[in-house]
Amino acid sequence: MPDRILITETYGSMLLAPEVPCLIVQWHSFANRQQFQSLMDRGLALYIEESHRTRPLGWLADTRLVSAVTPDDQHWLRTDWNPRAHAAGIRHVSFVSPESVFGQMSVQGYTANTANADAYTIEVVHYRTLPEAKHWLQQALHGPAAG
Repeated sequence: MPDRILITETYGSMLLAPEVPCLIVQWHSFANRQQFQSLMDRGLALYIEESHRTRPLGWLADTRLVSAVTPDDQHWLRTDWNPRAHAAGIRHVSFVSPESVFGQMSVQGYTANTANADAYTIEVVHYRTLPEAKHWLQQALHGPAAG
């Protein structure tokens, strides 16, 4: 079953992978602050809408083509987006690792910030390929400890 495109922009897309099930934020290139936050917020709104029909539902970040995420956006993710994502039910985030060193540094920063958060707990993992990231997320959502 192919992933269904929900939003497409030049810098990124939101997709639904029903077989996992999860929403996928897929970055295509650099996104400025407005673009980055807009796609993440629209994706979270889609997650909330879809979670009324589909439970459990996961979040996957395909960051193979992501470039640098600014410190301001990292702060926004940690203090604004992540708490809202947790409140919406996101407990696991599976990443497809970035190809660029700047993208790798950005994703490592997100992972560290999320692990050190006191207000919420979101498990973050990294994989080299989309099928691996999907497989882990499916197991996390449907495994014996899921819930």
